[in-house]
Amino acid sequence: MNWIIREKGYDKQRVTTNGNKFMIGNGYMGYRGTLEEYGRFELTATTLAGLYDQVGDNWREPVNAPNGLFTQVFCDGELLSVLSSGPLEHVQELDIRHAVHRRRTVFRTPGSASGRITLSAERFCSAERLHLIVSKISVQCSEDQELLIRTGIDGDVWDINGPHLEGLTGSEAEGSLLLAGRTQELHVPVAVAEGLVCVPGEAAADALAQGKMPAPVEKRPGDKAAVGSEAEARARAGVRGEVEGKVNVGSESTTEVGAGFAYREIRLHCLAGETYTFYKYVSVSTGLDGGAVSQAALKCSREAAECGYDALLREHAESWEQKWSRSDVVIEGDEEAQLALRYSLYQLHIISPGHSEKLSIPARGLSGQVYKGAVFWDTEMFMLPFFLYTQPEVARNLLMYRVHTLDGAKRKAAEYGYEGAFYAWESQETGNDACTLFNVNDVFTGRPMRTYFRDKQIHISADVAYGIWQYYRFTGDDSILLDGGVEVVWECARFFYSYAYFNPGKLRYEILDVTGPDEYHERVNNNAFTNEMVKKCLSITLEALDYLKGKRPKRYDALISRSVVTPEQIQEMHDLLYVQQPDPSSRLIEQFDRYYKLEDVSLPELKSRMLNPHEYLGGGNGLATTTQILKQADVVLLLHLFGEQYDRDTKRANWEYYEPRTEHGSSLSSCIYALVAADIGIPDWGYPYFMRTATIDLTGESKQYVGDLYIGGTHPAANGGAWMAAVLGFAGLRFDGKTVRIKPSLPEKWRSVEIPLHLLNQSYRVRVGQEEITVEALAENAGSLEFQLGDHIVFVRPGEKISQNIR
Repeated sequence: MNWIIREKGYDKQRVTTNGNKFMIGNGYMGYRGTLEEYGRFELTATTLAGLYDQVGDNWREPVNAPNGLFTQVFCDGELLSVLSSGPLEHVQELDIRHAVHRRRTVFRTPGSASGRITLSAERFCSAERLHLIVSKISVQCSEDQELLIRTGIDGDVWDINGPHLEGLTGSEAEGSLLLAGRTQELHVPVAVAEGLVCVPGEAAADALAQGKMPAPVEKRPGDKAAVGSEAEARARAGVRGEVEGKVNVGSESTTEVGAGFAYREIRLHCLAGETYTFYKYVSVSTGLDGGAVSQAALKCSREAAECGYDALLREHAESWEQKWSRSDVVIEGDEEAQLALRYSLYQLHIISPGHSEKLSIPARGLSGQVYKGAVFWDTEMFMLPFFLYTQPEVARNLLMYRVHTLDGAKRKAAEYGYEGAFYAWESQETGNDACTLFNVNDVFTGRPMRTYFRDKQIHISADVAYGIWQYYRFTGDDSILLDGGVEVVWECARFFYSYAYFNPGKLRYEILDVTGPDEYHERVNNNAFTNEMVKKCLSITLEALDYLKGKRPKRYDALISRSVVTPEQIQEMHDLLYVQQPDPSSRLIEQFDRYYKLEDVSLPELKSRMLNPHEYLGGGNGLATTTQILKQADVVLLLHLFGEQYDRDTKRANWEYYEPRTEHGSSLSSCIYALVAADIGIPDWGYPYFMRTATIDLTGESKQYVGDLYIGGTHPAANGGAWMAAVLGFAGLRFDGKTVRIKPSLPEKWRSVEIPLHLLNQSYRVRVGQEEITVEALAENAGSLEFQLGDHIVFVRPGEKISQNIR
C-alpha cells in the first residue's frame, strides 16, 4: 500500500502550499515542508507548541524557533538553489508511514555543459526525543569539483507579527553550534543547538587514509593554525567511519557566529561520483521545559550525535509503527481515498500533544502562526473523536487543557458581566481570548471590520463540556471529572444560565444574540445548533454533579455553596429551554429565528455580486448577511451530533435544503455533509465531500484569505473530519458508552474498511464490508463489549472473532 506523498518538478507558485503539504512534527514542534536553502520569504518555520509572544500592539502568536536545518551549497560562487538555478530534476516527498521528509534535486554544474551536482536530503522530527530534529544531507558531483557548504542555524525565520526573539546570539561549544535568545513579551529563553557529523564517500575515505587528499582541518576566523592533527583526522576518517564535530573531508572549515546566526562554511573537495554526507542533529529547548535551556539543547544534540542517525531513525520509525497500529484505517477498493485518509491521520499525529496536558491543537496545527496559533472549537468537535476512538490518552490531554485554562474562561465571563466560564473563541496558553473585536479588514477601504466571533459564539463553552463528557463515556476514566472536569461543566452551565433570557410570555428560556457555526450570520436569536448544545451542556452538568455528590460529597457542597446559581435552576432551564423542532410538513429545522425571511438567493448568484475575490461575505456589510447563504454546516452539524433524535426523512430534508445554500467557506463544513449523507443512506452523494475534506492539504485548494487576512496553513479539523466521515459516516460506527453500533453505508467503490478501536480500555479491530461485519477482540482485553452489527446484538469476549452477515 502506498504511503508516499510525492511531487516531481519544481513550481515556485507552490512554495507555500508545499510548506504545509510536506510538514513533519512530533507534537512539541512542527517543521514546515520547506527546502534546506529556503529562508523567511519561503515561510521557513519551526513552530513551537504552547509558546506565544506579543510584540507591541500586534497580534499575539506562536513563536517560530531559529532554523537549525539551514543549508546552502555553492559551486564557483553560485548558490545552488531551486529559487535561482532552475533545477534539471527535482523531487520532494513525504513518507507518511515513518514521518520522514525527503528531497532530491539535480543542478547543472555552473560553467559546465554536462556537469551535474545532486543534492539529496531527508529529515524527521523524532517521535521519541521530542526536542530533536535530525537531518541527512548528501551531495554528489559528476565531475571533480570544489563546493562550499554553508550550514548551521539561521535566526532570520518567518514571523507574521514578529520578530519574536530578541538578543539572538550565536556561539560554539565543544564542536556544536548554539543560537540562543528570548521572547520579547515574557522573556522566555529559547535555544537551538546543532551538532554536525560528516561521512566521506568510499573513494574519498580511502584517499584521505592514504594521504592523497588534504587532511580535515578546522579553522576559525582569525586563526593562524588548524585545530587537530592530520594523523588524528585520518584515524577518525579511516575505515570509512564518521568524522565528528565540525571536521570535514578533504577541505577547510570555518565557523561564523554573530547576532541571529551560527554557521559553518565547509570547502569540500568532491571526487566525481562520490557521495558526501552530513548529518545534522538539531535540538530545540525553551524556558517552558524548565532547567538551563542552552545546556539542555547542547546535551540533547550531542547525545543524538553519539547515538547516530540510523539508530535514531529506527527508534523513530518504531514509534510511528505503533501509532499506525492503533489508528490506521484500511480501505479496500479505493487507493486514492486510502492515501488521502492516511495523510489526514498523519497530519493529526504530528501535532498531537501526547506529552503534555497543558497543550491542545491549534486551528492550523503547528504549520505556522496563522489564526494566532489559537485553539478553537475545532479541537473538541472535529479532532477529538479520532483520539477518543484510537488514543484516549491524547484525548485526555486535549481536554485537560480546558481544565487548566478554566480561569481564563472565568475571567472572560466576568469581563462581559456573566457568571461561570465563557471559554475563549481563540485560546492560547492562559485561556485568555486572543480573538480581537476587529479580525477582518474591508478589502475595499482597508478599514478594520467589527466582528462578533469573540462576543457571541457562546457555543464554545458547550463544546468543551460535551468533549469532557464524551471522554468519560468512552473510557470510563472518572479522573477527568475528579481532576477538574466537573468544575468545568458546572461553570459552563452557570455561564449559560446567566446568559439566557426567560421569555415570560412563552414560559421558556431562549438564547438570544448569538453567532452559531455559520459565521456569516452574526447576532441571531435561538440558533438551533447553539440551543441544542446548551441543553446538552445542562444535561451533562446535572449528571456530573450527581456523580460528584455521590463520590465526593464535601467537594460537591463546597462547589455549590460558592454559586448563586443552584442545580435546581439548571434543571429548570434544561426543561424549559427552547429548541427548534422540525416543521411537521416540510421536516425542516429553521437555522435561527426569521432565517426564512432572508433573501433566498442561489450561491452562484451571490458570487456573481462579488467585486473582490477576497471580500468577506459575513459581518455587517457582507453579501451573505441578508441572504440564506451560510458559511458552513450548521443545522446539518446538529443532525450529525444528535442524529438519534431525528428520523431519516428529517435529516434528508434538511441536507437537501441547506447544502445548496452552503458556501463551504470553512474547512469544517464538507465532512459534516459527508457524514449526514452516509447516515441517510446516500453515501455516494457524501463521497465527494469526504474527498474534498481528506485532500485539502494535499491539493492546497482552500480559502487562503478572509478580506486581506491570510488564513493559510494546514487544516487539522478537516483531517479529523476525514476520519469522522470514513469511520462514523461510511462505516456507520458509533459508541454511546455501552454499545458499539455499526450500520454501514459504504461508497460503491469501497469493498471494505478496517478500523482499530480502543474503547473502555480495550482494543478491537473491526472490518466493515458491503455484506459482512467482523469484530476481533485482542486477547489481552479484560472483558467483553456489546456490539450491534446491523440488527444483531453480540458480546465480543477477549480473543474472540465474530462475523455477522448484514444483508
